[in-house]
Amino acid sequence: MKLSSKGRYGIHAMYDLAFYGRQGPQPLKAIAQRQKVPEAYLEQLMGPLRRAGLVKAVRGAQGGYLLAKAPGQITVGQVLGVLEGEVKLADCLLEEAACDKACVCPTRLVWQKLRDGIHQVLEGITLEDMLRDYARLSGETLQGIEGENPHE
Repeated sequence: MKLSSKGRYGIHAMYDLAFYGRQGPQPLKAIAQRQKVPEAYLEQLMGPLRRAGLVKAVRGAQGGYLLAKAPGQITVGQVLGVLEGEVKLADCLLEEAACDKACVCPTRLVWQKLRDGIHQVLEGITLEDMLRDYARLSGETLQGIEGENPHE
């Protein structure tokens, strides 16, 4: 099981908006440069994220993108759900008719537990958690998360 570049790049972009968005709307070019993500690809990701209500676009010379909610209200699971879709471990979890032994299959229970565990972890990590984890890993203070940019 591996995330596609859509999911990985999307998480990077959302983290960037959580971090730098406090300074105002962030142009795609700036996000792409900081996160080393192709700008054209990033543009394709912003549409679904905007339609899902996770980011908002600001037009004009000082325009760009901002988070539509506080970082503590956006989970990694929400972002991946928009960009990757539902976690699909086995066809029988999506449709019982996909397997003739789905109703009595012992491995189906394993796949259900694994799917539910992954979902629980992804929904339990917010963008704010990512900011705090980065601050802890980099030895920076958490002050930057509350308003100041810890990289200045």
